[in-house]
Amino acid sequence: MGSTTSCCVSGSPKLRRNAHSRLEPYHQESDLSREETACNLQHISDRENIDELNMEYNPSDHPRASTIFLSKSHNDAVREKRKSLFINNVSADSLRRKYSSCSTIFLDDNTVSQPNLKYTIKCVTLAIYYHIKNRDTNGGMLLDIFDEKLHPLSKSEVPLDYNQHDPEQKQIYRFVRTLFSAAQLTAECAIVTLVYLERLLTYAEIDICPGNWKRIVLGAILLASKVWDDQAVWNVDYCQILKDITVEDMNELERQFLELLQFNINVPSSVYAKYYFDLRSLSESNNLSFPLEPLSREKAQKLEAISRLCDDKYKDIRRAARKRSASMDNLCGRRWVPAILS
Repeated sequence: MGSTTSCCVSGSPKLRRNAHSRLEPYHQESDLSREETACNLQHISDRENIDELNMEYNPSDHPRASTIFLSKSHNDAVREKRKSLFINNVSADSLRRKYSSCSTIFLDDNTVSQPNLKYTIKCVTLAIYYHIKNRDTNGGMLLDIFDEKLHPLSKSEVPLDYNQHDPEQKQIYRFVRTLFSAAQLTAECAIVTLVYLERLLTYAEIDICPGNWKRIVLGAILLASKVWDDQAVWNVDYCQILKDITVEDMNELERQFLELLQFNINVPSSVYAKYYFDLRSLSESNNLSFPLEPLSREKAQKLEAISRLCDDKYKDIRRAARKRSASMDNLCGRRWVPAILS
């Protein structure tokens, strides 16, 4: 209070610990005058630029930072192998794509506001698969709360090499689909689950591996369902789905998951949209296309009604924005002239 030098050099609590290393330590010298010390102060805009430099490390917070799962899938040789096997083994009839014509329009039942549940879960589990497949083997640590050896999800004995064999994408899909089907979760919750998963990997600086992927995914689903859905599933309800897990274990998993996220559970709409479209890009690059259906008369009428409603809404806004009177100096200004098409 009252100091002109301390307010501009204190670190922002929103900066991550790797950003603190960029800040130079400040030592106050009492024998310097105010004019001499003012030139050495770090401006607040400089500290904001530091946060901009760390965008690539925070894809779950910044809409312009590329998602981790998409970058991991781009440099994966398995994807190229899958594509070659798909082209060589699939018949020519199944490779035919549906194209729209003057009489028929094909649309997929999947939008950013209403994603398709089945195919969204498939894309999310494929993203988790690439996280596990292309993890950093030299970095990252295995936290005890996510270790399946210390906190098993079933009473069956965990094999000694449980952390050595990568799970298949089908195995991950069955695990996630069982939770979503039993808890009746929505497709939007699956996208938020992936956001929390990548935020955990970034904040805690850990890797998802065969020994912890189930508990990490479970914690992300548990938190996403409570944040997204108005009527969230209780922890005791998950104990009914996973019979051998206790409520105390679920509570501790949720508590530590929140602490590792630094209680940052906010998902901006721009970040949500980025993950949605990146998941669509992932599905196209892995030949996981969304099903196309012909546009029916009922759906066409519904789209036309929505379009007309939006057009009337913006027409009223444009009409209200027009000036009722104009100055004599602006009579030679811009005028509304109808266009004539020949």
